[in-house]
Amino acid sequence: MLLELRDLHVAYGDAPAVWDVSLDVDAGEIVSVIGPNGAGKTTLINAVAGLLRIRRGSARLDGVELGRLRPHQVCEQGIALVPEGRRLFTRMSVEENLEIGGYRPAARASRDASLARVYDLFPVLREKRLQDAGLLSGGQQQMVAIGRALMAKPRIMLFDEPSLGLAPAIVDDMFDIIASVRAEGVAVLLVEQNVGKALEVADRAYVLEQGRIVASGKPDALTKQPRIREVYLGV
Repeated sequence: MLLELRDLHVAYGDAPAVWDVSLDVDAGEIVSVIGPNGAGKTTLINAVAGLLRIRRGSARLDGVELGRLRPHQVCEQGIALVPEGRRLFTRMSVEENLEIGGYRPAARASRDASLARVYDLFPVLREKRLQDAGLLSGGQQQMVAIGRALMAKPRIMLFDEPSLGLAPAIVDDMFDIIASVRAEGVAVLLVEQNVGKALEVADRAYVLEQGRIVASGKPDALTKQPRIREVYLGV
């Protein structure tokens, strides 16, 4: 198993946000985590990325304990984050934003090839490579955020609400892009409120409510559960 979380507990001060969470992501898989606002989805992603301290339990990537590492060391293990809200340097060019993702030592030697790969995946970014990132549309900015993560040559990418703030016409394209990331051999852990799309693209999924996993399984099995159909799919 590539990524293993076991009995993970994360808190803000004395307030627990995620507890007793166990999940797995294997190489080449897309695993979705769905749940309502405030369920702890972003907290979970940020803990895996090393941005929040793990209070108890473990997070291991290929057997390496991530909880003992600083964020840049987590990245060096092969984890890349596409954060909620994209968090680009809006006054820097598209290409400068992409190049920032390629400073991981293992990625530097192939930075030019990685940049070409990103431009092949997102041809519009090649056309706009010299423009300030802040001048792009929301969908194009999300492409930059994904491209920046790919520049790090990750083994697994963490997506935090990638469809947030995007026009409905762009959302389908975004999930196609996530599927194409997996097609290139990169595993994906996806946190997403668009439950239908998150389940459609996933190999497996977990339901997170009030900081705990309350259901898990193959998407087709989850969508047959009456409560999930009612609460998350509106059926």
